Amino acid sequence: MRGGTRTIFMTAAALVALVATSALAQGPAKDSGETAFRGLYKELVEINTTASVGSCTAAAQAMGARLKAAGFADSDVRVVFPDEHPKAGALLATLHGKDPKAGAILLLAHIDVVEARREDWERDPFKLVEEDGYFYARGASDDKAMAAIFTDSLVRYKHEGFTPRRDIKLALTCGEEGGQFNSVPWLLEKHPEAMKADFALNEGDDSQLDEKGQPRLLGIQVGEKVYMDYNLEVTNAGGHSSRPVKDNAIYHLAGGLARLGAYDFPIALNDATKGYYEQSAKIEPDPEVANAMRAMVKDPADAAAAAILARDPGRNSMMRTTCVATMVEAGHAPNALPQRAKANVNCRILPGNDPKVVRDQLEQIVADPAIKITLAADPDPVSPPPPLTPRIMAPAAKVAARIWPGVPFIPAMLTGATDGRFTNAAGVPTYGLSGLMAGVDGDHIHGLNERIQVKALMNGRQFLYEVVKLYADAR
Repeated sequence: MRGGTRTIFMTAAALVALVATSALAQGPAKDSGETAFRGLYKELVEINTTASVGSCTAAAQAMGARLKAAGFADSDVRVVFPDEHPKAGALLATLHGKDPKAGAILLLAHIDVVEARREDWERDPFKLVEEDGYFYARGASDDKAMAAIFTDSLVRYKHEGFTPRRDIKLALTCGEEGGQFNSVPWLLEKHPEAMKADFALNEGDDSQLDEKGQPRLLGIQVGEKVYMDYNLEVTNAGGHSSRPVKDNAIYHLAGGLARLGAYDFPIALNDATKGYYEQSAKIEPDPEVANAMRAMVKDPADAAAAAILARDPGRNSMMRTTCVATMVEAGHAPNALPQRAKANVNCRILPGNDPKVVRDQLEQIVADPAIKITLAADPDPVSPPPPLTPRIMAPAAKVAARIWPGVPFIPAMLTGATDGRFTNAAGVPTYGLSGLMAGVDGDHIHGLNERIQVKALMNGRQFLYEVVKLYADAR
């Protein structure tokens, strides 16, 4: 690890001991300001921030106005964007601490959202609707819930006169969901001081409600896989289909893809995945799966345990690099031999592994020199998972024990991707920690009728408000 940091995984027993022997540094605020939060949340959600027709700049300006109205100085609240992307504005704000030498905390959330067409939705996707205990709208969960909570927390701190030991920095960014521009790499390059921090909190923790809508687990995301697309291509002189030959571009590609489909990358567990299996085994209802989880923690080379866990695609992806064919195109005419066959292979690579090395591995797996493999884009930065230490785990466990007594706190590695891949690589250890528990349907994130349970949103709001306070005052 960077700087010789010792990586420690805290067992559930250790966390419980910490909870039992320590009280919260700050209890809940006397006036939680829920009405004001609802107004802020509604305003942010109802500003269209899609890449096609929306404006992150408008949303960033609206949240900046909220901070200024709460008493933040103009110099501590900025909306920034490159000239060529005027609608991709990001909000940067700082609540200054008492100790300028203490490292800052960065609160990171994206305010852009996935596209949503009105004709596909039951409700207007850009009007916040509260119905049957849920908020519905595009971005109601991903990621405007967290962005609204972070903004609201800074407003609450300012109203209370709370001065933390260390700076609390806020970055509400644009482009995480795709489009032509992602502001996080740009901010790290052009506004490095605004993004500099001891560690960051971000989305991606996979906290869950059960099938009855009750809290099931609180998660913390510790590291994430690297997204990489590869082009697999075969070219050929072709010819007339009435005179076929064995040297066929489609057959070459199909054979290579079949070998890839049959291949499993080796298992490699890190602290987060070991912690995930260790803690998940305690709440897993299937004894066979629970025993397999315990066996994997004890011996990651246990092939029988791995086979049981691999039945679940999510668990399988958490313990190894995965590569899968997602698109294929071939041929140019129905009566001609194909001159070209091409496939896209999408890989989700374990943190710390070089995508260029994975390309070399793919060459060995497809085992056909006729198949040329190239990276579809420049690879994202690569970094190891951030350290899983008591400094991060203990404050979150304290707050969680009060809000969700008896609910397990489980670390995990994200198999998807967030902007944390950029901040981690820039030397800012980034953890997915929101307290926003999603239902068994994933709250329809990225899909139709995205939603979030109202109670889950309010609990997450209180969780982040309290845990950021503890982090901000910690020695």
